[in-house]
Amino acid sequence: MTVTVALFTRDLRVHDNPMLRAACHEGAGVVPLFVLDDRIIAREPVSPNRIRFLLTALSELDDELHALDGRLVIRRGDVLDEVDKVVAHTHAESVHIAADVSWYSRERERLLRERLARRDCLLHAHDDSVTVAKPGDPSPASGRGHFAVFTPYFRRWMETPVRRPLAPPPRFVVPPLRGAELPRPQELCAEPGSPQMSAGGETSGRKLMKQWLSGPIHEYDSMSDDLASDATSHLSPYLHFGCVSATELVHRTDTSTPGGHAFVRQLAWRDFHHQLLADRPEAGWTDYRRAPAGWRDDPDAVEAWRSGRTGYPVIDAAMRQLVAEGWMPGRARLIVAAFLTKTLRIDWRIGAAHFRRWLIDADVANNQLNWQWAAGTGTDTRPNRVLNPLRQAERHDPDGEYVRRWLPELAQLSGASVHTPWRSGIPHSVYPAPIVEVNGM
Repeated sequence: MTVTVALFTRDLRVHDNPMLRAACHEGAGVVPLFVLDDRIIAREPVSPNRIRFLLTALSELDDELHALDGRLVIRRGDVLDEVDKVVAHTHAESVHIAADVSWYSRERERLLRERLARRDCLLHAHDDSVTVAKPGDPSPASGRGHFAVFTPYFRRWMETPVRRPLAPPPRFVVPPLRGAELPRPQELCAEPGSPQMSAGGETSGRKLMKQWLSGPIHEYDSMSDDLASDATSHLSPYLHFGCVSATELVHRTDTSTPGGHAFVRQLAWRDFHHQLLADRPEAGWTDYRRAPAGWRDDPDAVEAWRSGRTGYPVIDAAMRQLVAEGWMPGRARLIVAAFLTKTLRIDWRIGAAHFRRWLIDADVANNQLNWQWAAGTGTDTRPNRVLNPLRQAERHDPDGEYVRRWLPELAQLSGASVHTPWRSGIPHSVYPAPIVEVNGM
């Protein structure tokens, strides 16, 4: 019996999974394998939220595989060593993996290919990190490099053919092979996570996708920036872990409606950042463009921002939601990132690291490059723009409902007055004074 290994990474699903379909097509026996990578688990700062979500996603993936008469084989350790052991034990002739764009993922693929070659075992990498065929599609008119501005990229993206979603593979046989038990979250990370976070996997993600597409998406264009309405899909963690396919989302979205078009545009932003990082992997930790001005060293300001004690309620509400839920709306992310980098003049890498500590959906492409956009070091065509948190609150939380939800100490203030508590005589012992004066749009 020919055996192949389906190595899951950030593609934890059986629906529309090119890697899994190819593995099942090639081998009479298939080993669905996931390696808990000690190099990632040991990274600082540890993200307990992503660990909790990952373990739930792996459990749901195992359930989905059991419906195909399969099962998920869990190993822990060095990815190269563990895959090599499985290949040696099963005499597998090939390994399939989804390609990714981060430096670590590309180096892992290169080293794995070299290791497997010693056993005459082939590695097949499948483009699955973006909606279009591969990160380099579409390409600029020159045919080289990447798009540096989103609008022309989006025009070409909308014209680029997208593959059809794939059905789950047929039932398959898993060769006899020992795997580890799925660990508990505290075995991988002793730090507490967000008390109100939601965790899921493919089963949960597909239910959420169905619910989102059945109605709420139609108001996305008009309501997504309204902080109090919570009118976003909440699918980003499922996209980050590959529990839901971005390609399937695009195919199932009616882009002729304003809401559908606006939602698909956000999926295109995801692809835009992936194609940039694929061409410039160093942009994950270095400035894509020179910063408009130098950064300040102000530990007290950073701590006030992290803890939601800046004196600007819309900033503090968002930062407290982040710690409580491991998530915040896109508009809130932009407001707090712009405040840290443009108003406080703090290096974007400090903010990006805090987001990576708490956000369930944080990855190198979207988290780091969105931070660079907000900081003026990325692809924003107006790098010097400054967002005034008071004006942003007036536009996107006009009645103060979002702020009162997350700042109970200001709950007695009605309407928009909650955004300027210093005008209502709130003692500084209850809520702090603003740490800095603000300007901007």
